[in-house]
Amino acid sequence: MLWVKSLHIVFIASWFAGLFYLPRIFVNLAMVQPDSAAERQRLLLMAHKLMRFTHILMVPALGLGLWLWLGYGIGLGPGNGWMHAKLLVVALTLGYHHACWRLLRRFVAGQNQRGHVWYRWFNEVPVVLMVIAVCLVVVKPF
Repeated sequence: MLWVKSLHIVFIASWFAGLFYLPRIFVNLAMVQPDSAAERQRLLLMAHKLMRFTHILMVPALGLGLWLWLGYGIGLGPGNGWMHAKLLVVALTLGYHHACWRLLRRFVAGQNQRGHVWYRWFNEVPVVLMVIAVCLVVVKPF
């Protein structure tokens, strides 16, 4: 079980690294001057590669988490309200991941309607989600 748990942590950290950095690329994309096509294309290429990498990391992170939860019974049974809260955080993280994908599609289509300040705030969401998830798993407050 410790190998599964270790790999789960590695893949979660890697997935979140992508979710931390992708919106930073969005900040830069939102600041690109209209006459700077080369810079826009370079940032879009970086964002596409990071999004693909983040998709790949998400799959084993979720699979290993399911293995721990259902295979080893971590968080099952009474007195494990923290797991329900953590699963909510996982669902919110998946929603955030999907939102990043949609925002990237808007940038590619030239339909971005948000400024760099909005993306700076959007960039803070995965930090909050990760802090909550780690606190739930370590402290198990309920």
